[in-house]
Amino acid sequence: MRKYKGRKICIICEGYEELDYIETLKSKSVFSNKYDFITVNAKSINTIIARYQEKYQSDSYSLVLIFCDTDKGPSEKYKEIKQKINDFHGEDVADDIVIFGNPCTMQIILSHFAEIKLTSQSKAINSKYIKEYVGIDNYKATDEQRKELFSKIKRSNYEKMKENVAKLSTDDNVTSSTNILKFIENFESDDESWIDEINKKL
Repeated sequence: MRKYKGRKICIICEGYEELDYIETLKSKSVFSNKYDFITVNAKSINTIIARYQEKYQSDSYSLVLIFCDTDKGPSEKYKEIKQKINDFHGEDVADDIVIFGNPCTMQIILSHFAEIKLTSQSKAINSKYIKEYVGIDNYKATDEQRKELFSKIKRSNYEKMKENVAKLSTDDNVTSSTNILKFIENFESDDESWIDEINKKL
């Protein structure tokens, strides 16, 4: 068992893919052991804010973050999440709280295997890329398919993912973008001051 030093970080995940992804990275020990990451499955974009407020107000965590898709647009639901975060804290802090994949989290996941730019959140459209790069037929995010998909994420392709996402925009209004790199670089760091810097804004 890894020993943690008390900085508990809660990540509210939109659904099973986000949760499985964070749990997979945790299992590869790529993050600093200064942090204990607790994942919560909101199971829907519609319940993210309620879960965020609940976990934030519990005062049980050093930081509470959100991990979700933007969908196309980005979607009104996604923009609403950012607005509600800012309204809740009375500050413009959503960009420090929300980890996003545009158009979807699969943009980040497939970056472990290829330099790619997805333009749709549709599983039907993206299944051809999942077949090509990961070898899973007709991906529909079933339990078994997710298990197979995440078994292929290794420490050896973690660095490749970082290289690939570094080439993407970090602007959530741009298709094929993500800001996950700044978060995972913080998660890797033994310097905990980034948590305090975010909390000063809240």
